[in-house]
Amino acid sequence: MNQIPVKNVTPDPKQGKGESFDLYAKREHIYVKFYKGLFKNFRVISGFMMLAMFFGFSWLQWDGRQAVLFDLPNRQFHVFGLTFWPQDFMLLSWLLIILAFTLFFVTVFAGRLWCGYACPQFVWTWFFLWAERVTEGDRNQRMKLDKAAWSKDKILRKSAKHALWLIIGAASAIAFVGYFSPIRELIPNIMILNLGPWESWWLAFFTVGTYGAAGWLREQVCIYMCPYARFQSVMFDQDTLIISYDEARGESRGKRKKNADYKAEGLGDCIDCGNCVHVCPVGIDIRDGLQYECVACGACVDACDDIMDRMGYERGLVRYTTEHQLDGNTTHILRPRLIGYFVCLVAMFIAFAYTLYSRIPLEVDIIRDRGKLFVETPNGLIENVYTLKLANKEQVDHQYTISVKGLDGLKLIGDSIVTVKSGELLDHPVRLHIDPRYISKPNYDISFQVQATDDESIIIDEESRFIGPAPRR
Repeated sequence: MNQIPVKNVTPDPKQGKGESFDLYAKREHIYVKFYKGLFKNFRVISGFMMLAMFFGFSWLQWDGRQAVLFDLPNRQFHVFGLTFWPQDFMLLSWLLIILAFTLFFVTVFAGRLWCGYACPQFVWTWFFLWAERVTEGDRNQRMKLDKAAWSKDKILRKSAKHALWLIIGAASAIAFVGYFSPIRELIPNIMILNLGPWESWWLAFFTVGTYGAAGWLREQVCIYMCPYARFQSVMFDQDTLIISYDEARGESRGKRKKNADYKAEGLGDCIDCGNCVHVCPVGIDIRDGLQYECVACGACVDACDDIMDRMGYERGLVRYTTEHQLDGNTTHILRPRLIGYFVCLVAMFIAFAYTLYSRIPLEVDIIRDRGKLFVETPNGLIENVYTLKLANKEQVDHQYTISVKGLDGLKLIGDSIVTVKSGELLDHPVRLHIDPRYISKPNYDISFQVQATDDESIIIDEESRFIGPAPRR
């Protein structure tokens, strides 16, 4: 457990009597004990799903390309059948807001379940703890190994652990970079050492970063570096699901024989075995009450339930509960704050889904020639010049028809049918002519309509202006 020690110092005659507080607490290494239990099984399943998606999605193919690929050089972001462009950044912002509200909703309802069961830092931490256990043994063996003098066995075990950590870190880095550089090309290039500078940098960065964060820092990331640990408490209330120790049932704690009449001795159900502390990945004692370091992983629940089963006591001394339930009151699942988060979340999700569904995979931008407001042609017509920037956001080529409306007698001069290749941004110049007889004022609002010939749903109207001479009086 990380505590701030208080040191008494000799009083300074000039300053008078007093104490000094050492604000720096030396980190105590946490040796996590291996255990089994229901909530560990849930965490293993959720962690396996996270790892499977992370390592597997980059290998999936979709219409002849990588299903999930963030192609930064070409500014295209492929997510299965959808392709997004930098102009779609608002959708990403919207998605991040929805995810944030989802996190708030889950926190109000069930505390830090995200941290304990789905947070990448914690998924990888448990992965690294597994590597540590298979190379150095369980908790007591690791503690004994660290205290022992250096020997051939210790060097081999430590080397095997760090080698396995680096392999996991490198595999994680390759999987991550594989979302930005096609992984089916990346791995062969790694094998023949044919990598660009940026690929090499990010592979090295994420290998070292994963090795350091999940292997060395571990709980320090959750306690000191993650901002969620600091602000999540403001979203808790007395009906929030938390992991808690039932003090009324457990105290006074103490050792006893299995079949002893411990209640006659004034003891509670807690036998003070310390297993709840030994299995905690952040090293806290849940019996000290709710602490911001707790990530709600349920390890202490599984460990305590195992001891209760062995002693023949009822399970639930340490359990998922609420403060209201611990006090003997009724837990209110539906409450204004939770309902408010849910309503906002549903509204945002529906709006996002509709926007995504109705999204047109075509971008049209109209640029008027600002060199001259208008030109009078030799045959007496008024001419305006425009450049249409057409971006095809789909993975197939499209042919588009261009038309203009908004002013009687307006004619489009130039190709009215253009072909834009998949992912291409095409500059297409057009001219508009009109007889001066149709003009009664200096400028008019007009609109260009661009429609795909093979898909009537792909159609965009983009507004612009037509400039002409002031009418003669």
